Amino acid sequence: MPSYYKKRMLRFPLYGLMAISLALIGILVFYKWWVSLIAVLLFGALFYLVLYFEQRSHDAIEEYISTLSYRVKRVGEEALMEMPIGIMLFNDDYYIEWTNPYLASCLNEDSLVGRSLYDVAEAIVPLIKQEVNTETIMINDRKYRVILKAEERLLYFFDVTEQSEIEKMYEEERTVIATIFLDNYDDLTQGMDDQMRSSLNSMVTSTLNKWANEYGIYLKRVSSDRFVGVMNEKILQVLEKDKFSILDDVRELTSKQNVPLTLSIGVGVSASSLPELGALAQSSLDLALGRGGDQVAMKQPNGKVKFYGGKTNPMEKRTRVRARVISLALKELILESDKVIVMGHKHPDMDAIGAAIGIQKVAKMNQKEGYIVLDFSDIDTGVKRMLREMKQHPDLYSRFITPEEALEMATEDTLLVIVDTHKPALVIEEKLVNKVENKVVIDHHRRGEDFILNPLLVYMEPYASSTAELVTELLEYQPKHEKINMLEATALLAGIIVDTKSFTLRTGSRTFDAASYLKGQGADTVLVQKFLKEDVDTYIKRSKLIESVKFFKEGIAIAKGKEDAVYDPVLIAQAADTLLTMDEVIASFVISNRADGVVGISARSLGDINVQIIMEKLEGGGHLTNAATQLTDVSIEEAEERLKEAINEYLEGRTKS
Repeated sequence: MPSYYKKRMLRFPLYGLMAISLALIGILVFYKWWVSLIAVLLFGALFYLVLYFEQRSHDAIEEYISTLSYRVKRVGEEALMEMPIGIMLFNDDYYIEWTNPYLASCLNEDSLVGRSLYDVAEAIVPLIKQEVNTETIMINDRKYRVILKAEERLLYFFDVTEQSEIEKMYEEERTVIATIFLDNYDDLTQGMDDQMRSSLNSMVTSTLNKWANEYGIYLKRVSSDRFVGVMNEKILQVLEKDKFSILDDVRELTSKQNVPLTLSIGVGVSASSLPELGALAQSSLDLALGRGGDQVAMKQPNGKVKFYGGKTNPMEKRTRVRARVISLALKELILESDKVIVMGHKHPDMDAIGAAIGIQKVAKMNQKEGYIVLDFSDIDTGVKRMLREMKQHPDLYSRFITPEEALEMATEDTLLVIVDTHKPALVIEEKLVNKVENKVVIDHHRRGEDFILNPLLVYMEPYASSTAELVTELLEYQPKHEKINMLEATALLAGIIVDTKSFTLRTGSRTFDAASYLKGQGADTVLVQKFLKEDVDTYIKRSKLIESVKFFKEGIAIAKGKEDAVYDPVLIAQAADTLLTMDEVIASFVISNRADGVVGISARSLGDINVQIIMEKLEGGGHLTNAATQLTDVSIEEAEERLKEAINEYLEGRTKS
């Protein structure tokens, strides 16, 4: 504590002592005057000393205050004028009223006073208008974090260029792990002799090593059909710009040798630890393989997934062994359950209903009760006709239950089998998925980001024409004491016919094998045609929708409904199918409003254009030749613009790769 503070603290007791002394002198005057005279002299000396020290203390305080005030004022002025922080005052018309010298030097100007912000830094004006407290903007190739004080019409500028460069460098140097898988290596090399296998290995390894050296990737072969690559995010960004052309290089190179070998790559990125990166890479690879292979899947910790490739129709590489193993595993799960509940997707089609009937039959073959969840208010005309036919077979018709009945019926031992979809948001009753712990997923669509959590068994084959085809193969390995009746076989065959457009699309040899088996079990093709008949009004409505068709690019047809018209999703899909049969059409897209308040887009192609990738850009999905999406809070015109942007982006990416 300064000495003058101590003196001020002592001043008040001293004044009290002087008052007491005066009182004593007054008393002494009556008794001994000469003593009082001495006391007066002493008091005078004391009073002088008090005044002297008081004056010195006052002078010291004045000097300290004036010095501190000067220092603070000077520091403030220097900070305002010299510190490396830009300061700007502006008026209501966005004209600069004052800046400190540092900001003027940053903008390479001698003076900015009187200049308009539109001329000096136009990017700042929207920030002020929107009253954004802080934002990073670019001025003269430098990055500044701008802080706005709206009431004072004051802006602070902090140069963060170096900080941004360091952050960018850190992000670019982060480790990325890629797992590379030769999709059908085992199947292709199974019948090869040692010389051919060695030649194929040498060709693929040489191609991958050349690719790795070109981009600076560390590549290591860990098994006959698997490689591991280590890179950084900067290299990954270059690969993304190149659309992972290694997929096309390997496919084209091996096809020249009459060996249809393809790659699938799973990428782990943006994780903080190496084990997490490895897990992301493996999970991404599983996703890529689940979608049919010949593509790159890049899963990030936030759950978002990027896809590249997937341009070719997946090769049929299912085996009878896998179907038998899945069938036996399903049998064990059914035997361990008290009942089986089967559920498809919302607004089920023939494939979903046929597959559900097939799984219900599998449960019956194993002496377990099976039930099919169906929202009777959300079915199309074909399914209604099938249900009317089933009313003549009470044993089968009684197995259809409502979502509410399913929720009441489900127990902890119930097995829930989900068919023809793998997305929780698309099932008829999502609450049932959350309630039942034991779940099985059987689907033929390419796997998407959203997936049923923790299923006990997954049978996903994007190479299959339909889920009904998969279920038919499973039925062949179940106990034979319960024969498939005519109506059950017909329902399964109807599912195959609908999804293959009468065996014209996505049809493999196994599709005909399944159809042949069902025909042998009594399937009635005439009854299938009866289910699939349409009324005249539907035909006219579809024709009017097709009438609006226009060509966007060569071979790409787009039709759209009117803003005030509502179309059934099945009718939209049928219109897209019809357009695809027209001359010079290689891909068709139909846009219209749906009854559920969204805008639906149905997409079809002959295989030259991957409509799945285009629909995924619009948060949809499907197959290479058959896909769809639903858009919320948009008009028909807005949906068309977004579709055209997605098509352009796809075509540009295909050209680059």
